[in-house]
Amino acid sequence: QVQLVESGGGVVQSGGSLTLSCEASGFVFSAYALNWYRQSPGKEREERELVAHISGDSTVIRYHASVKGRFTISRDNAKQTVNLQMNNLQPEDTAKYYCHRASRVGPANAYWGQGTQVTVSS
Repeated sequence: QVQLVESGGGVVQSGGSLTLSCEASGFVFSAYALNWYRQSPGKEREERELVAHISGDSTVIRYHASVKGRFTISRDNAKQTVNLQMNNLQPEDTAKYYCHRASRVGPANAYWGQGTQVTVSS
């Protein structure tokens, strides 16, 4: 079955950097776009925001406006991993970050990892 396993979260000071990784299995990795979402403290699951998106062949990449120029999404189809390099982290980036893959059945059937916590102290 589809599995997404995130790692790389932690606690950093404002201005610091972290790299998140998502290891995927159970599907043809290169055939699917992948996303990083985040859920900020106090927000509900339905309020998760899309941070970055990358197509299967890496030709289409999009970012939330708040992270443009600071975050970089990339993928390695041979290793079945997708990474999120986060630079110049700010306290407002504090959130649980989730790897996500859409389902062809519909949004309600999308696949999520368990999440990795990122905490940025001022």
